Amino acid sequence: MKSYAKGMLSCNVIDMPPFHVMEILERAQELEEAGREIIHLEIGEPDFTTAPHICEAASAAIFAGETKYTHSQGIPQLREAIADNYNRKFGLDIEPGQIIVTSGTSPGLLLLFIALLEQGDEVIMSNPHYACYPNFVRAMQAKPHFIYTKEENGFVLEPQEVHEAINPKTKAILINSPCNPTGQVMTAKQLMELAEIAGEVPIISDEIYQGLVYEGEDHTILEYTDNAFVLNGFSKLYAMTGWRLGYLIVPKQYVRTLQKVQQNFFISTNAFVQHAGVAALTGPQDHVHEMVRTYDKRRRYMLSRIKDLGMHVKAPPMGAYYILADARQYGSSSLELSWKILEEVGVAVTPGIDFGEGAEGYLRFSYANSIDNITKGMDRLEKYLKG
Repeated sequence: MKSYAKGMLSCNVIDMPPFHVMEILERAQELEEAGREIIHLEIGEPDFTTAPHICEAASAAIFAGETKYTHSQGIPQLREAIADNYNRKFGLDIEPGQIIVTSGTSPGLLLLFIALLEQGDEVIMSNPHYACYPNFVRAMQAKPHFIYTKEENGFVLEPQEVHEAINPKTKAILINSPCNPTGQVMTAKQLMELAEIAGEVPIISDEIYQGLVYEGEDHTILEYTDNAFVLNGFSKLYAMTGWRLGYLIVPKQYVRTLQKVQQNFFISTNAFVQHAGVAALTGPQDHVHEMVRTYDKRRRYMLSRIKDLGMHVKAPPMGAYYILADARQYGSSSLELSWKILEEVGVAVTPGIDFGEGAEGYLRFSYANSIDNITKGMDRLEKYLKG
């Protein structure tokens, strides 16, 4: 019987590159199953466990029967808590009705692009960028419009270059602060200038690492424009990656459209997980503050060790939990180098090519691991690279 499967597949899928960090992780797990000790400096996942009061809230909700469909935008208590959190932190007046609760920020981005993009449209984004951004855009048969950014400026989008890139096909400008993979945090001045230049073009701001800031101030694009869509969630700041809980904050005129997309594609987000989100936002924050202090100590230590390896970091990271380091002196292919490091010394790192051609030759290191493991991983790398 003939197979027609390949011919039936969409070119959007066939041409989609792999997410290299996940392939590194999966190979690392295979090596661990075979008895190797692997130091994980690749994955962007907190090594902390979810706080007990959050887990207890989810458990209580399950036993209370909160296991059914909810309102497609999310339970009222969670939307109120999200709005209150943003309003309190940034002096805003967001209404709960502007919020759509999603099963993580990735589904939120998918909802947005389904609503905004048509074939041939463009989304402006930096290069380097979070690995999956272009694939979301291309899945809608639209095009990412890359602006190659400069390392000395922290790979942050320059407002003037954005202004020059805007054209009749531009449907959105996508930013990420604090940033994956660079750890950079956009300043108030940068956000304000970008908002002014964007004009009628909406800004999509991925703020999933909000709160993980060690130098400078935490900001949201909503302080500077109402013509913006914000993505955020609980995975990073509350160590809830596996809970799959995120949200969108959207201009009022877009709420109904995005709600209809949510109803059709996702129906609603898990009910008891939403109750956990309420507990995360309204409960004690001591565990969050301690986690941020711990990350900062790791950041400083890892940065010094990376520099000792001879890798350049022209703009030290100020947020998230990543360092993007120039490793070109050890080879031009970041993918080849990362595989060699994994197989030969048992340290998993992320190849820069995952984040676009603008990061080729770089390696991304995650300090979402203990100081002991970071030390062990850096010791192995030093022996391997400089031995």
